Amino acid sequence: MSKGKVLVIGSNATTLEVQGGGTVETGQYLNETVVPAMAIEAAGYEIVLATPTGAKPTIDPVSDAAEHFGGDEKALEEARGYYAHSPAMNAPKKLSEVVDAGLDGFAGVFVPGGHAPITDLMPDETVGRALAHFHTEGKPTALLCHGPIALAGAAADPKGFRAAMVAGDDAKAAEAAGDWPYRGYRMTIFSANEEKVAEEHILKAKLYFDMPRALTAAGGSVENGAQNFAPFVVTDRELITGQNPASDKPLAKAFVEALAARG
Repeated sequence: MSKGKVLVIGSNATTLEVQGGGTVETGQYLNETVVPAMAIEAAGYEIVLATPTGAKPTIDPVSDAAEHFGGDEKALEEARGYYAHSPAMNAPKKLSEVVDAGLDGFAGVFVPGGHAPITDLMPDETVGRALAHFHTEGKPTALLCHGPIALAGAAADPKGFRAAMVAGDDAKAAEAAGDWPYRGYRMTIFSANEEKVAEEHILKAKLYFDMPRALTAAGGSVENGAQNFAPFVVTDRELITGQNPASDKPLAKAFVEALAARG
């Protein structure tokens, strides 16, 4: 018997704009999606995957590698199989329809990373509506790597907030954030130093802003671990955030424990 439902908010983005006017291909990270999802199901919860369009998220090919599973090829194959065939990952719903139907029956919410959320979850008012429910009710809210940028969806004007960050106007972004529900919360997200590595070796391009800068402009108290690409998780009230791909297992553990503690 299920202990309850957990909402997983996925991204449909496959491109991300970069400085100079071009775009790069992107998606969700496989391990950041699957490792927490499998832990949530193993703990006895039912997953409801929802995205802005209702389509299944695209996995960033860069993440389809054993290095993100501790070099374990068997774990990589298991993750691929889970994402390809599990009912939880293959019955996505449209997020607006899930939110409109009501979120009272959900025990918590999880947002995976990869660069994709910067494109479509960050400026999405429906994401903000969903997060507002879990915030108001004090329900466990977990976001991983670039996933915490989705917290900007809860800004007073999320589209304006994102546009201001792209324009490099932090003051205007702070204004667009308004009475952001996570103002003053401790949180983490993919660090500026880690982003420089990703820009150089993966994206081959520069983003318009780094993630800590955006959440700081919104009013968050952003922390990053002392070592790049090492596990780092921050919990403040209902909010649980993980810094990078290596934070997948500790974030999943903290989230499952928070769900259990709430009952």
